[in-house]
Amino acid sequence: MLENQIIIERYNKNWPDKFAEEEAKLSIVLSQYIQGSIEHVGSTAVPGLSAKPIIDIMVGIQSLEHAKPTIEMLKQYGYCYYPYKPEVMHWFCKPTPEIRTHHLHLIPHLSPLWQERIRFREALKADSELANDYQNLKYQLATQFAKDRETYTARKWPFIKKAIKKSLIK
Repeated sequence: MLENQIIIERYNKNWPDKFAEEEAKLSIVLSQYIQGSIEHVGSTAVPGLSAKPIIDIMVGIQSLEHAKPTIEMLKQYGYCYYPYKPEVMHWFCKPTPEIRTHHLHLIPHLSPLWQERIRFREALKADSELANDYQNLKYQLATQFAKDRETYTARKWPFIKKAIKKSLIK
């Protein structure tokens, strides 16, 4: 895999197992900080959906301040901290920023961001047409912005926002 290149792969039936393995480790390592649950989010959490082969994990925490010690702690477990959206989450990747197998998001449990991510995942699972449209958008953006993660991510946001809003109406 080329460094920093966005590559979308067909759904891999091993993604849920990779999540479960990491969830088991994190539930022990972060036990004193977890509030709520550890969730598999992002496209790898949706059966049948093509995705970047990066397992997105969301851990519910009490608050960002309370969970600050995890920043140093998680380095021992192969996670790299990056202050991406530090006002709403503690964000980590593993094993390196250039080559990623996991993204870890420590987010206050039941915060707006927490709820958005759960709603979007559930909307994709419940609506195959929505999931297919999202998959097509991701392939298009990955081709168009193959080496620009920030733009790739930003260009998905209008679709995600619309899907979340639609899920609230149902």
